[in-house]
Amino acid sequence: MRKLSLAMKREERSFWFFIAPWFIGFICFTGGPILVSLLLSFTEYNVISSPTFAGTSNYSLLFGDRLFYKSLSVTLYYSMLAVPFTIVTSLIIAVLLNSRIKGQSLLRTLYYAPSIISGVAVSFLWSWLLNPQFGVVNSVLYDWFGIQGPGWFTSPGTVVPSMVLMQLTASGSTMVIFLAALQSLPADLFEAASLEGASGFAKFRKITVPLISPVILFNTIISMIGSLQIFTEAYVITKGGPDWNSYFYVYYLFDTAFKQFRMGYASAQAWILFLLIFALTLVSLWGSKKFVHYEYDPK
Repeated sequence: MRKLSLAMKREERSFWFFIAPWFIGFICFTGGPILVSLLLSFTEYNVISSPTFAGTSNYSLLFGDRLFYKSLSVTLYYSMLAVPFTIVTSLIIAVLLNSRIKGQSLLRTLYYAPSIISGVAVSFLWSWLLNPQFGVVNSVLYDWFGIQGPGWFTSPGTVVPSMVLMQLTASGSTMVIFLAALQSLPADLFEAASLEGASGFAKFRKITVPLISPVILFNTIISMIGSLQIFTEAYVITKGGPDWNSYFYVYYLFDTAFKQFRMGYASAQAWILFLLIFALTLVSLWGSKKFVHYEYDPK
């Protein structure tokens, strides 16, 4: 027992030694700023002068701010479109890439590669593809089908759907997670379903979807969190326009913090976003109880 105790102590010391860089980095660069932002949300602070206590005035002003509601509504609208689009397209592509076809590894790499490219570079690429004057998409629509393409990023009605379309090159990570889940499914269930005469769609609906439902829930929550934090696309392409229709919540937070230097007000905005994401995550977990099926091992 004494040798085992000494071994356990050495293992514990090794654990803390190897995790120390992450732990210190989390405290200094994540945990510390989170706590400071909470304190700053109750102050007036413009970076130059010392913060002064303001109580809950930042939150009171925020709930009376029209831009707060505008940016929040635009962000929620984007999220409602982007999350289902990302989940459905990623799952379909994962199913296709899970099929045994020639060049399978190359196709997987080609689809995943854009997701690791800088968001700025991807935004510039899409701004060129969807340019209403000389963009590739509108040129193809007009030359091949005689259709005059929309304004995409310059029209109030299409700017948010256009940014949702950009998720085609940003959902590689979601696809990879789905692909890993599909490859872990037991083959004997599909063989048994085939012997019973089940069609491919029936097997997908009755076997595949229930078995990977925890992964669907995970990807849905992660996609929701990412969609509520959208910023780069609007900052690079639209600058919040046209007519404030792409003025997302984080874009408004950025303007408040780094253009107006109202750090206390921006901290309050950040905490409202945190509480919104936290609440939506809890609702998603609660609502998933009837639809998500976890494996049960009686042992």
